[in-house]
Amino acid sequence: MENTSVIVQDLTRTFGSFTAVDHISFEVKPGEIFGFLGANGAGKTTTIRMLCGLLLPTSGEASVYGFSINTDSEKIKQNIGYMSQKFSLYNDLTVEENISFYGGIYGLNKKNLTQRKDWILEKLNLVDQRKTITGEIPLGWKQRLALGCSILHNPPVLFLDEPTSGVDPISRREFWGLINELAGQGTTIFVTTHYMDEAEYCNRLSIMHQGKIVTIETPRQLKKEFNKSTIEDVFISLVGNRTME
Repeated sequence: MENTSVIVQDLTRTFGSFTAVDHISFEVKPGEIFGFLGANGAGKTTTIRMLCGLLLPTSGEASVYGFSINTDSEKIKQNIGYMSQKFSLYNDLTVEENISFYGGIYGLNKKNLTQRKDWILEKLNLVDQRKTITGEIPLGWKQRLALGCSILHNPPVLFLDEPTSGVDPISRREFWGLINELAGQGTTIFVTTHYMDEAEYCNRLSIMHQGKIVTIETPRQLKKEFNKSTIEDVFISLVGNRTME
């Protein structure tokens, strides 16, 4: 695991006659922020669900932190953090109770849970909200809590599926500050986003269209290759042209 955290080889997933993910292959290195871009329905979330051990592939193989998605899904779940598109915590628990609940799921002992809980509450500016019922806090705060719970056990690989959707610009900047900090400590970050300015923060970008990966490259190289000034222009050029075909 010194050189790769995620290895994907010819990965495919079909639902009846529909191919959601179509023979994709790529690798992600430890400490890399890997952006996974694509329009709605491109296959991004299906790919993430397979890599997180939540969905078996139709064919192909992938490993996450050295564990096969075909045979070691439970071990994968123990070594990753996952923040889904939709808020998935418990609205009837307080912010602090949600963190404690997930700490129990991850098997943290009391001392470690207390330390990590305090760190997350402070890091994500949730200290004043710790006793608040989760269902009563704004969406932006809920997203902070979801991110905090996903990194509670300090996972080596973190999957973030549109983590800043519905979050205000200040919170988005704070999110990315933490993402960069985690990557700097060696955590592999696999992130999807529809905010093209956020895509600029990634080390490499994959652009997906109709289940296939169209290209993988650094933001700088993509802009140079397609002679565009922004990743948004690159994305529209690539995906828009293919949609018209």
